[in-house]
Amino acid sequence: MTPLASVPAPPATPAPSLGSGIRVRVARVHRTFPGGVEALDGVELDITPGSFVALVGPSGCGKSTLLRIIAGLDEATSGGVELVPAVGQAEAWRAPIAYVFQDAHLLPWRSVLDNAALPLELSGVSRSEREAAARQVLAQVGLGDFTARYPAELSGGMRMRVSLARALVTRPRLLLMDEPFAAVDELTRGRLDDQLRALWHELGMTVLFVTHSLSEAAWLAERVVVFSRRPARVVRDRALELPRERTAALRLEPAFAREVQVLSEVLERGGG
Repeated sequence: MTPLASVPAPPATPAPSLGSGIRVRVARVHRTFPGGVEALDGVELDITPGSFVALVGPSGCGKSTLLRIIAGLDEATSGGVELVPAVGQAEAWRAPIAYVFQDAHLLPWRSVLDNAALPLELSGVSRSEREAAARQVLAQVGLGDFTARYPAELSGGMRMRVSLARALVTRPRLLLMDEPFAAVDELTRGRLDDQLRALWHELGMTVLFVTHSLSEAAWLAERVVVFSRRPARVVRDRALELPRERTAALRLEPAFAREVQVLSEVLERGGG
């Protein structure tokens, strides 16, 4: 298995069908930066196609580095990442990968519609096709009436929704998210979490989500991977004992509190 060289350009072809998430294998990935700073220490993961996995651990432990290596934005010092297509899919390395950063990184001179359509524009999709796709995904994130606005006219939560729409416009098979909602208020964050989970259900993509919030991890994910302090090692890989369909009432149930407590204890013992 070898590290990915780069994030593949999104194809100018119809969106993949539902349930099109891909498998991600991380095989003994080490990453040492110049100067001898070791970020990752033999990380191994096997991510099921279409699953939602949260990555948690101490600040600076290497979670973002791992995400960047999976995306092909960085290279492992040793070990590698393999993307495995599901039966009937084309080669996984050709599948569109989307990456959502903590900052929305919108272009201020472009409208909401044009920001959301940017990945398709860069891959040569015609104006009519990319605008239709962007309008559809903006409607999905609740911004169908804001297509003509500019980033300066939006709240922080709305800018993040545009960023999410821009990521989803290619209908990615793998969505990588690095603390995307950390900078918004708690109420907005909860709404964005709910929206993201609904979109995951609808689109069937594989999601890897980095967060420092254990309650957010438990709410969003089917599975939570806990890392040690740097250099990151996997100290717990837990399948959550929670229903796939989650309602607001779940946050008040003992089962949810128990999962958050388990994650907290693991983090305290092995990662804090």
